[in-house]
Amino acid sequence: MSTGPGTRPGPNASPGPGAGLAARLFSPAVDRAVRRFLTPVVVLAALIGLVLLLRDEGPAAARAFARAEALPLLAASLTAYLAGLFLAVRSWRALVPGEHRVRGLTAARIFFLGQLGKYIPGRIWGLLAHVTHGRAAGVTGARMTSAYLLALALTIVTGAGVALLAAPAALPGGGHWPWLCLPALALLACTVRPALATRPVTALLRLFGQSVQPPPDSAVRRSILLALASWLISGLHLWFLVLALDAPPWSGLTTAVGAFALAAVVSSLAVIVPDGWGVRELTITAALSAVLPAGAAATAAIASRAVCVAAELGGSAVVLTWARHRDLRNPTPVGDPRVHP
Repeated sequence: MSTGPGTRPGPNASPGPGAGLAARLFSPAVDRAVRRFLTPVVVLAALIGLVLLLRDEGPAAARAFARAEALPLLAASLTAYLAGLFLAVRSWRALVPGEHRVRGLTAARIFFLGQLGKYIPGRIWGLLAHVTHGRAAGVTGARMTSAYLLALALTIVTGAGVALLAAPAALPGGGHWPWLCLPALALLACTVRPALATRPVTALLRLFGQSVQPPPDSAVRRSILLALASWLISGLHLWFLVLALDAPPWSGLTTAVGAFALAAVVSSLAVIVPDGWGVRELTITAALSAVLPAGAAATAAIASRAVCVAAELGGSAVVLTWARHRDLRNPTPVGDPRVHP
């Protein structure tokens, strides 16, 4: 008997052709195939675009970084990004309140392991690192998942707010401002009412059978302030790079900091591309074109990637080596409630 719109199929009724098609379209095999195809296509397209931009002014801009007077700016760029990373650690750690071993060096190790996971397509690898090592430090998987998702949401909201710094140079007309106010309003709303950020995360976890107490409002506000500081400080790394390319100092400052935040947010949404490779560079290039020639802007974008990768890999190596050395010197037995400094 056919099933009409007002009837329900019996328990033994077979799914219709639409259900079978949906199952095939959204199956893990199809998902893997799409990712396997789209990831190289997106990266290749971005690389081709960057090569075309670099064709004219690129070599001259690259030579600017080889000058002796550019070396202090490169060192300052690396330092600024590292400082921003450690502020990001503090921002995430604020969302895991309580007495446990996820603090200090242990927190930094978990954070940097999660950072390394972003070089693989998808967000699951960073989350797995947080959950696995958080459990080893005495924090439940649900709580670590909640902190990870909430930190991700707050990072996007605060990054979108900081990205507005690039708007005056990149969008000189005034007609865009009503739309540009939306990120600022979202940031303000989450600061005044942190539940706007925490409730969706806890509701999502409940759908998967996980119940977790959201962090206090004060912890969320502290995390937001630290995330804003992290964006502003880490964005300075791009400013130092554009200074080496003779960009105007003050307009270059706001444009560079905003461009980096905008590019990081946009690339974080491109989950099929590891760490937004190509997407971030094109976004930075477009924003910096307001203060630099296109080729120089593309050179700055590529230099930014090099600085970020060097800082993340170098910072991870130092933190993980230090943590490993500490664990070998002071092994903590399973169940030991001691809190590492």
